[in-house]
Amino acid sequence: MRTYTTASQLTDVYVQQTWETLPQHIRPTFLKRSSYLSELLQCDVTIASETFQYTGSFKFRAAYNLLSQIEQTTIVTASSGNFGQAVAYASKLLGKSCTVVMPETSAQVKIDAVRSYGGNVDLVDVRKVGRNERVEQLMRENTNAFWAQAYDDYRVVTGNSTLGMEILQHGSFDTIIVPVGGGGLSSGIVIARDHAQADTEIIGAEPLPGNDAARSFRAGQLIPNEVEPQTVADGARTIGLGKLNWEILSQGLADIIEVPDETTLEGLRTYFRYDNLKVEPTGALSIGALLTQPERFRGKRVCCIVSGGNVDPTVYAQALLTTKTS
Repeated sequence: MRTYTTASQLTDVYVQQTWETLPQHIRPTFLKRSSYLSELLQCDVTIASETFQYTGSFKFRAAYNLLSQIEQTTIVTASSGNFGQAVAYASKLLGKSCTVVMPETSAQVKIDAVRSYGGNVDLVDVRKVGRNERVEQLMRENTNAFWAQAYDDYRVVTGNSTLGMEILQHGSFDTIIVPVGGGGLSSGIVIARDHAQADTEIIGAEPLPGNDAARSFRAGQLIPNEVEPQTVADGARTIGLGKLNWEILSQGLADIIEVPDETTLEGLRTYFRYDNLKVEPTGALSIGALLTQPERFRGKRVCCIVSGGNVDPTVYAQALLTTKTS
């Protein structure tokens, strides 16, 4: 496995230890071959869905792995929803308390979920104060607290790598397509591939309205968004990739496909109609990438990662009832 200067702790030994210990605390991912998508897109499509993971997304892998390795009992984090839920539930299981800074525009279902797991929700207007800025304020008020990073932490990346390990153990794939927001999940998949010494190419799927990772990848340097992007894929509304994540992805990704919001929603509808699977818009980015560049994957064995299924019922109903425009 490569050596990363921003995380000297990210070693083959640590990755292996995580794979040996974390699975007993998480649910295995749901893997399903999609006959419809395979026929439609002329490639062999397998879905790896984290919809059934604890708290409804892959984020629980990262949150539990991170919180179980720190001494602090007071946690502060920033999240549009999924990481906040995961931190709240992991805190509950580990006897810790947490405050989650969330945008006022977060899906109500995610706000309610954080509270249901015992977390405190601190809502902010991101047009006036950034999420991280608010976390810094809270950290100054409680100097003994721990700031749980949603993606830029080696323990987060390694926790997420267990999903990649499960996929690679399931079968041999030419390509894995993974949603990209802050880079925590996609970095974990790269780490798993490298640890397993597999030849699988990994392609990121990013919302076109928030394409900082794709622009960074093309330029060869980290280029953040100027403001928090307004994309239907709310889990990918990040200013930019983490430094550790960028180091991993710049070396380990084959490409990043930019997915228009309309295509993301078409992917969401496709999963529901033909695979009976509820996904959130961010989780539909992987199939969105397939629909955006179908010719690229013809004849290949492809695994599409569905990162989660936590979507506001009203948003989901509207998405299902909307017909794709020509």
